[in-house]
Amino acid sequence: MKKLYIACLLVCAGLATSAQAAGEPAPLPPTGGVVSGVVLEVKDVDSYTYIRLKTKNGETWAAVSRAPVKVGATVSIGDAMFMQNFESKSLKKTFPSIVFGSLAGSSKLAAEPHPTGTPVADTAPIRVEKATGANARTVAEVITKGAELKDKAVQVRGKVVKFNPAIMGKNWIHLRDGSGSASDATNDLLVTTNAKAKPGDVVTVSGTVRVDKDFGAGYVYKVLLEDATIQP
Repeated sequence: MKKLYIACLLVCAGLATSAQAAGEPAPLPPTGGVVSGVVLEVKDVDSYTYIRLKTKNGETWAAVSRAPVKVGATVSIGDAMFMQNFESKSLKKTFPSIVFGSLAGSSKLAAEPHPTGTPVADTAPIRVEKATGANARTVAEVITKGAELKDKAVQVRGKVVKFNPAIMGKNWIHLRDGSGSASDATNDLLVTTNAKAKPGDVVTVSGTVRVDKDFGAGYVYKVLLEDATIQP
């Protein structure tokens, strides 16, 4: 799947939109979906870690799944996306702009090898048998036949390769079944759900196909599966 086209809201982390600083210009999405910098400050709340970074373009705050980040570490935030005017109820702080994403790496960070929100470190080819039933589809079929399947319910069975929790009140899963190709981004399907999963799980998801989903700020998904339920 191409870079994460979504403007996100970390509801579960106690974040909510704020009317403050409404006149400030919208920040631009980072090139390549990655923001890197040196950690200047760290604040932990529940499941999330807030990081103040010094980047080549200046300072910015970022929020990632909770991790033991150290001041002075050089880190990269993958699947990065900017949002404006967010208030952290936990921190009692409003961020004029903030980056949300997954902790991609660091030079001095003692973190888990594969924290939540990062792909599974599995070099074996993925081969998952297609779901059964009249509305069963492969990952590639959903992506390539998005226009035909628009607003229809489908079932897809695949392997979870990435899990990002609490974005706009939903959990976001990247699913692969071995169909499609990375070269044309037909091998990876984004799924939103209230259910939980972890990288490596093989699951069957049932949801509604959406196309050209626009979340604002230039972030648009060509195809995704919304409001899915999950079965093992």
